[in-house]
Amino acid sequence: MKVHEEHKKKGPEVVNIALIIVSTTRFNELQEKKESSDKTIPLIREILIEHEKISLNATKIVPDNKEKITDILNTFLVDKSIHSIIFSGGTGLTPKDITYETIKPLLDKEITGFGELFRYLSYKEIGSAAMLSRATGGRIKDKAIFLLPGSPKAVELAFKELLIPELRHVVYMINKKE
Repeated sequence: MKVHEEHKKKGPEVVNIALIIVSTTRFNELQEKKESSDKTIPLIREILIEHEKISLNATKIVPDNKEKITDILNTFLVDKSIHSIIFSGGTGLTPKDITYETIKPLLDKEITGFGELFRYLSYKEIGSAAMLSRATGGRIKDKAIFLLPGSPKAVELAFKELLIPELRHVVYMINKKE
């Protein structure tokens, strides 16, 4: 058995994740007591039905606001039941896209390969527009952190091709005692 396969087996039996949607539009819908037009949370719930090793333990929708993004990050950083915090939205190039600027400076370590592989896989699907993504991964304290685009298709790609196969490994490595 290869070392990375051993690491996956040593990871938690189930990786518990928090999925945060960063979208002022979706947040305002909730504030106005309208039905949410978010498609990402239901999509990920559907995908994870087939993957009992990953559990969607919490979801939140926050606006494109540095304080709100930081507050929700801090809430889940102290939650011992959560292994990974995944943000969807705010990684683009528009002026309102601030998730990347808010979270990246807080990373203890960056998983540069995640962003590189995500853009490569995206390129295979959507072409050169993939270079506009600032998707990244990393760690803060004992949590795996991932920043994904707001597109449900992009989140699906990240989950199916990268996160589901490697989250147990990532969490094991972040928490490895040496």
